[in-house]
Amino acid sequence: MEGSGTVTLPRSQKLMVCVEYPGLVQNVDKMLLTLGGEEAVSRVYADPSKRLELYFRPKDPYCHPLCANRFPTTTMILRVKKKTRKKSPIEAEMGNQDPEGTVSMEIIGVVGTVYKFQGMADFQYLAFTCGTDGSRTSLYDKILLKKPEKEDFFHQDITLHIPPPIFSRLDTQVDYYYRPNINHRDGYQPPHLSSDNLIGLSRARRPHNAIFVVFEDEVVPTEPHPAAAKNWRKICTNTLDKKIEQEMRRLFNIRPIWSRSAIKANVSLHPDKLKLLLPYVAYYMLTGPWRSLWVRFGYDPRKNPEAKIYQLLDFRIRCGMKYGYTPNEMPVKAKRSTYNYSLPITLQKPTPQAVSMQDLTHGLGASSSKESKKPPSNKYKLKDSVYIFREGNLPPYRQMFYQLCDLNVDSLQEVIKRNDGAETECTERDGWCLPKTSDQLRDSMSLMIKQIIRSKRPALFSGPSTSADSKEQLTYESGDEEEDEEEEEEFHPSEGSENEMETELLDYV
Repeated sequence: MEGSGTVTLPRSQKLMVCVEYPGLVQNVDKMLLTLGGEEAVSRVYADPSKRLELYFRPKDPYCHPLCANRFPTTTMILRVKKKTRKKSPIEAEMGNQDPEGTVSMEIIGVVGTVYKFQGMADFQYLAFTCGTDGSRTSLYDKILLKKPEKEDFFHQDITLHIPPPIFSRLDTQVDYYYRPNINHRDGYQPPHLSSDNLIGLSRARRPHNAIFVVFEDEVVPTEPHPAAAKNWRKICTNTLDKKIEQEMRRLFNIRPIWSRSAIKANVSLHPDKLKLLLPYVAYYMLTGPWRSLWVRFGYDPRKNPEAKIYQLLDFRIRCGMKYGYTPNEMPVKAKRSTYNYSLPITLQKPTPQAVSMQDLTHGLGASSSKESKKPPSNKYKLKDSVYIFREGNLPPYRQMFYQLCDLNVDSLQEVIKRNDGAETECTERDGWCLPKTSDQLRDSMSLMIKQIIRSKRPALFSGPSTSADSKEQLTYESGDEEEDEEEEEEFHPSEGSENEMETELLDYV
């Protein structure tokens, strides 16, 4: 065909990466500086889950980036040259047409990956103050350390400057579907919350019909909500579910108070079915020493001192320089972190597939079918480490909810049983235990975990572990000077932990 050409691609041709830069490039060096340099581009290219960041003000630490998405492509970069013969003076005077030249093409490289900036730039934050006359003064000289400064530099009075880490979670436009106003049923009253730190309920309850009890309630329920019984009877139509129900009742007869993790470690049941079965056999405690636990109907732990061993201990692994290791050096990795957003720095993970109805309707046919005769599998059963603490083993998560009876360490049980037979009052903070029992348990458990980390990663600690160091560390953690600080950290969400209490509460509220 006229005007066509054929290009042969050599096998030794190197692969290249294309970046569709959203701007007019006049200086290549400055353009690469906005992308972090060739090293930053290579580092992002090596990780397919990362997005390429573009800083229009690379020297400004408060510049929020514009992110590019990664796409595969099959394109080539060509260098096209056209050689023409220069006209002679006679041909130029005669006005002859331009002589035809020869066209040559050269393949510079093959592009297999392209980065495209398809999102919107985030809001920008500038550190400055406005004067009464409208003038603006920059704060960068006062808040950025460019060289070692004297002590007076840190005691100077400056305007409060707390920039947010991120403004927008999304950088692509989406349709926001506003929810209509909540129309509660007649006679609905919002539940009474005993603590100012609890987040108020802003939506109607889901149809799981769980009964919630706070520590100030005078009586506890003795039977489930009629709707909860109806929902479970509706789905409990095969022998496997009936056996699970009997097993659940047996567990609550042996032990009147259970955590959801402990139940999952003893019973293999689909999570959606578990949401319907739990409100049928127990009620949920919102506040007090048994918060986030399921209690057998008719059992009031506030009137039974033997319920002390079932109290909840919210334990969070301590990390920091004073403990000898940072969060990144801890062997227990975080499930998620408040500092790592899925957007705009990284790509969104693929959403999990919807649960098949086969799990929910398994065995719904006649009881004489072959499937109904199969024993229940342990597909949904968890390991006992999710609710039992043992000496010498690290917890699976950085935040754990233990019941006191599940602390399988003799020294910890001695702390719990110090007032056995002498329990006089049940308080909302300490329950039937002596005051500060939870703090002493956390100090001892933190010391055990530090010794485990020391044995597994001795390079993190400068010197060998001694009994004097252990005693000093324990005294420092539980001393009077650090008591207020430790108590304040205790109620802060731990970095990277999964708040099981909040997640479980939202499932039923």
